Parts: sequence; C-alpha cells; structure tokens
Amino acid sequence: MSAVTMVTLDVGGQTLWLLPEKAVFLPESDTLLVADAHIGKAVSFRQLGVPVPAGTTDETLTVLSGLVKRLEAKRIIFLGDLLHSAHSLAPATLAAVIRWREFHSALELTLVRGNHDDRAGDPPAVLDIQAFDEPLMHRGLALCHHPQPIAGAFVLAGHVHPCVSIGGRAHDWHRLPCFWFTQRLGVLPAFGAFTGMQAIRPARGERVFAAAAERVFELLPKPKPPRQLVEGRG
Repeated sequence: MSAVTMVTLDVGGQTLWLLPEKAVFLPESDTLLVADAHIGKAVSFRQLGVPVPAGTTDETLTVLSGLVKRLEAKRIIFLGDLLHSAHSLAPATLAAVIRWREFHSALELTLVRGNHDDRAGDPPAVLDIQAFDEPLMHRGLALCHHPQPIAGAFVLAGHVHPCVSIGGRAHDWHRLPCFWFTQRLGVLPAFGAFTGMQAIRPARGERVFAAAAERVFELLPKPKPPRQLVEGRG
C-alpha cells in the first residue's frame, strides 16, 4: 500500500491536516473533524422505493475506524448531517452503528447539528454522542455545519459538499471532492460514502485542495495568457 499524502495548513491558530479520506485532523487536540457523513441515506432512499446500493454505512464506518486507528484520535466532532433522516436508523443500520460505537467506546463523540440532524433528531442515547447547535467553539475555531462568518474566529463547516473537475490530456474529466478555504472560512468535503457533490467556483485568493484516493493536492489557479502586443502601422 502506498503512503497517504496529506496537506498541512495553519489557520485560526491551529494546525490542520487535510486528509484524502475527506476529513480534517487537529493534531494539537487529537480531534478528527468529519462533515456530512449522512449515515443511513441509502436505507432512507430504499424505504422510499428508490433502488440504491447497499453497504454504504459499513463503508463509511470502516473508513472512520481506519482514521481513528491511524491517527490515534481521541475524539470525533461531526460537523452536521451525521444522520440523513428520521428513517436512517433502520434496525440493521442502527445495529451496525452500535457495534461501531462499542468498538470505539473510549472515543469522545460530538455532533454540531446540521439541517438533516434537525429532521432526523439527535442520535439515540445508546450512541453516547453529545449534540450542540452551531457554532461550537474549539480552541479558537468556530465549528459549524453551515458556512457562515463568526466574529473573531476561523470557521470550519460542511453542508456544501464541494467538488472540482479535473481535466486530463485526453479531454476526460473527473470530479473530485475538495477542501475549500477562504480568508476566514474552510469548507470540508462530504465524508459519507453515499453523498452528492456540488461544483464550486473559487474566487481570487481562495485555496482549493482536491482529495484523491490516497493524496490531497492543491489546485493552483491557471496563469493568465501573456498579453498580446499589436504592432502599429508605420
């Protein structure tokens, strides 16, 4: 297995590790930040009669377990939309999440409520997840679900599910989830295995980091073409 390549940023007085698994790690506090897990989205769709793939909750939880082990994280803060809907915790899905929680019983789990959490309700008490309204202050960072300005703090949020299109030489294009940073705000990609993405158009001075299979890399703005000089007639 090849080495995982991440990007390190310093914002709001904190060091951030941008991870290819579409999460952020705060090494000073051993905290993993995850936005838009949308656990139970697939089962919610199936209950509405929409044929969608099975196993996405297990996939999301497996990636989360791998991060906890590799980073030796002590806590996870979910930046909203942990559960997709009130139908998310069907018996089989709830059983899988409970098994995951029991395996990681020492972890401190916190949820910053998002718009889907408002509809789904707080996680069941058996999962031992503390839930708070946004913003949740953490060492000078304002942790939110919705991107928004917070006076005196650097904001980290989710909700947007940002992505960018990467073009190849053969005129093929690939959409990749991305981290999107403005001067006072950072937006995380959606973490869940079954989530959509929204293309973004960063403005001048904003930074975008694409998350590929095993690496994160910055997308640099395209240089402007050289100015063409028009010879005058003499």
